[in-house]
Amino acid sequence: MSIQSFNYTGTFELESGQKLQGLEIGFNTYGSLNNNRDNVVWVCHALTANSDVFDWWKGLFGADDYFNPDEHFVICANVLGSPYGTVNPLSTNPATGQPYYLSFPEFTIRDIVKAHKLLADHLGIRQIEILLGGSLGGQQAVEWSIIEPDRIKNLILIATNANHSPWGIAFNESQRLAISADRTFYAGTIDGGSKGLKAARSIALLSYRTYKTYGITQQEDSDATTDNFKASTYQSYQGQKLVNRFNAYSYWYLSKAMDSHNVGRGRHGVDKALSLIKARTLVIGIKTDVLFPIEEQQYLFRHIPKSAFAELDSFYGHDGFLIETEYLTNIITSFFKTDVKGKIIELQKIA
Repeated sequence: MSIQSFNYTGTFELESGQKLQGLEIGFNTYGSLNNNRDNVVWVCHALTANSDVFDWWKGLFGADDYFNPDEHFVICANVLGSPYGTVNPLSTNPATGQPYYLSFPEFTIRDIVKAHKLLADHLGIRQIEILLGGSLGGQQAVEWSIIEPDRIKNLILIATNANHSPWGIAFNESQRLAISADRTFYAGTIDGGSKGLKAARSIALLSYRTYKTYGITQQEDSDATTDNFKASTYQSYQGQKLVNRFNAYSYWYLSKAMDSHNVGRGRHGVDKALSLIKARTLVIGIKTDVLFPIEEQQYLFRHIPKSAFAELDSFYGHDGFLIETEYLTNIITSFFKTDVKGKIIELQKIA
């Protein structure tokens, strides 16, 4: 599925008051809008993902999966600052004719949502039947449901929160310290900060998985090993893998956008903001999640009026939202069969 592009010709004003010219958004669509225009599934992607949701969320999205193009009109748009088709720090600054790099304006989760609202308007999407996302994607989804409560009918929030925690911010700052320790980050080149990004990804992985995950998947075969451990090579491999497909500048800005997430800003607090959500909501927490602990999803459940809650006990920690698609399918199927208010959905494996 080839990526599509939307170019906004107006001036895009960010929450900070800064202005961005030449807003371009890359997006993918699957299936088609039905006659009743009530089959739109909008996916908000996470930190380093892209708009090809049928590629990175297989098992939940695909021809034979729960969200399939025969029944649903699926839309996923690349977020502001990400290098997969949307304007980002490596894009050309129209004022200078050179890439932005660190002159790219800082943006927030609300700015990402504002950009995608423009895309939804452009596509003629008046109502989104299901809006969903995990992690940073969930942060976008909860924001959108507050900003436009009448546009979102059903909301699915997975492994996310109402405001980014000091713990999460500390993880992100540690990654940015790694990036800024690489002097090439300030050199103004496309591959600037690559070594720092590799280290940052290694730090991030520790928050995405768990002690148990590493203990089983990276366990040594021999007691005699004293160097070149499996865990060491795994960290290096995963860091380089991200360097090969991403860039340090986008990572820097997107981590700051995640830190900015707080639905209570300017809305008389988090509780008041969450009470504005009208969507029928499913909140899914992962019991082993280190980065977005399950109490953050329980908080969403308690404060969103029409909500149900499900707990997933995954071996994979935070990354379970991308991997445990069989369980997610079961939970989502149950959600659409039940009265949601204050409902706890029990998890049962699909036979």
